[in-house]
Amino acid sequence: MIVTIHTEQPVPALLNYLSDPYGCIIDMQAGVTDDGNVAGTGPYRAVQVETDQGLTLVKNDNYWNGTPKLDRIEVKTIRDGDTMTMALQSGELDAAYGLPYSNLILFRDEPYTISSADTSRTFFGQFNGSSEVLQDDRVREAVIGAIDREGFVNTLMEGNGSVAEGPFPSYFAFGDSKVQEESYDLEYSRELLAEAGWTDEDGDGYVEKDGKRLTICWLTYPSRQELPLLAESAQASLKKIGIEVQIQCTANHLELLKKGNWDVYVSAFVSAPTGDPEYFFTTHCLQDSSKNRGGYYSETLEMLEQQLSGEFDTEKRTELAIEMTQTLLDDHMFFFASHLKMSMVSGEGVTGLTAHPCDYYEITVNLDKNK
Repeated sequence: MIVTIHTEQPVPALLNYLSDPYGCIIDMQAGVTDDGNVAGTGPYRAVQVETDQGLTLVKNDNYWNGTPKLDRIEVKTIRDGDTMTMALQSGELDAAYGLPYSNLILFRDEPYTISSADTSRTFFGQFNGSSEVLQDDRVREAVIGAIDREGFVNTLMEGNGSVAEGPFPSYFAFGDSKVQEESYDLEYSRELLAEAGWTDEDGDGYVEKDGKRLTICWLTYPSRQELPLLAESAQASLKKIGIEVQIQCTANHLELLKKGNWDVYVSAFVSAPTGDPEYFFTTHCLQDSSKNRGGYYSETLEMLEQQLSGEFDTEKRTELAIEMTQTLLDDHMFFFASHLKMSMVSGEGVTGLTAHPCDYYEITVNLDKNK
């Protein structure tokens, strides 16, 4: 069978978009249930979905690519990492994803198996373009230069990731090795603040301007264990240059975003799930992007995206992506901390649970457990 797709305009990344995990096929005649359940094409069917609790999966007897090996899978949401660790040790859980990095060492020997993969899930921040204290580019650059990305990755993440320069890991042709982010330099950050008129006027260790302390609200959420760690790390390092950081780490972060009472929003996102760079820019960086939280606008970036959206040549797409990333970095409205190395732990008898570079596709037809 040959499927021919006609588009109203050229879409060079169409095949990439069709292979995106979010580009799944669902049965719209079956509709969407009140709890958000849909009928798809995967090896298992969701029969019960409970927000923040978990879901129940049963074998899809009509699966198109083999026979699922398990009749039923219970997926549980456990927010506390130590509770998850103990549940895996006791046998209450057969496998786990999202364990505290410090606890992975407990599962390095039999009967446990750890599967890891470098991913393009990136932990990054966006500055609020409406924030009064962040209007000066020198202040934003000072903040970026005071974030210890290497310390965050090597110490707090215990090496379970890589330091980010931009949104894409180095193994992409348009990745980190091709661009230049601000380096960690506390002294230079202090100089930038002084040039912008921020100095410690009263000797309390924090910088002020016209009698007002430089305080920023750092908004993030707890469902990704790395994000609270990054917030605390930044709070400590920014204090060294005289900036006070007030952390709001809440599951209600989207509501707070809408209210606008924040200065820095830090989140996690799979930047290139299909290997093409355009996805990140169109979702986060353009004037009408749905996840452009800080209201960033760059005429240069908009023009480059117009070129990228119609460019079929892979090498030229790579060149455009590199230029677009560097434009983002030079404008100091985004900063990138790290890329995730995801690790999944399987308990005794569990096979076929393999970490995937795109951060999805773990519950597959190959997943099994010896009885």
